[in-house]
Amino acid sequence: MTTGPARPTETADDDGRGAPHRPLVVHRAPHTPRAAVLLMHGGRADGRTPPPRLNLPALRMRPFGSAISRAPRGRDLLLASVRYRCRGWNGAQADAARDARGALDELAGLAADVPVVLVGHSMGGRAALHTGGHPAVSGIVALAPWCPPDEPVSHLRDRTVVLLHDERDRITDAEGSRLFADRARQSGARAHAVAMPRGGHTMLRGARQWHRLTVELVAAILDGTPLRLPADGKSPG
Repeated sequence: MTTGPARPTETADDDGRGAPHRPLVVHRAPHTPRAAVLLMHGGRADGRTPPPRLNLPALRMRPFGSAISRAPRGRDLLLASVRYRCRGWNGAQADAARDARGALDELAGLAADVPVVLVGHSMGGRAALHTGGHPAVSGIVALAPWCPPDEPVSHLRDRTVVLLHDERDRITDAEGSRLFADRARQSGARAHAVAMPRGGHTMLRGARQWHRLTVELVAAILDGTPLRLPADGKSPG
């Protein structure tokens, strides 16, 4: 996970520009959504300033949102993302996870009783895995996630969890994803780690494969159908 020096910020309760912080950003919402997808972008290990207006980690998630929206069932999906207070995870504060929980609570109020799939990259993958026990969540697709060895897993029981990782990723550890999936599976999750053939951490090389597989996994989780994982996946099933 990339690190950076923490810089002071004005307050943890606004967006750094004077407006009250709202963690949920809705991109599209059909009149009667049948399901929802919540996107969580990456960040830093430490950083207490708000994300910049030109937020490259957030831009990296746009093609995933577009691909999900264009899918056959996309017109019935509520698509949203998490707006973080801070750029960093910030140790025990777990700021990204706190914002993810707030966004999930708000999303549940907007679209009650619909299944939700979390799609998170890097720090956002950690936030998705951290908050995947929320009652609204049916499953998680974690993209090159940050998975420290002591992350909790018991809350993911009965959830479908797929971690996609290029083993040549130099920012987050693919072996950490595999070990996380192993522990989650032992705790009752339907967890899988899939080795992606390329893409590194940014997922730019082979981007279409990352987008296509994510769309397929989201659809399978929401439909309750068997996952179709690549043959080089690191877990059975």
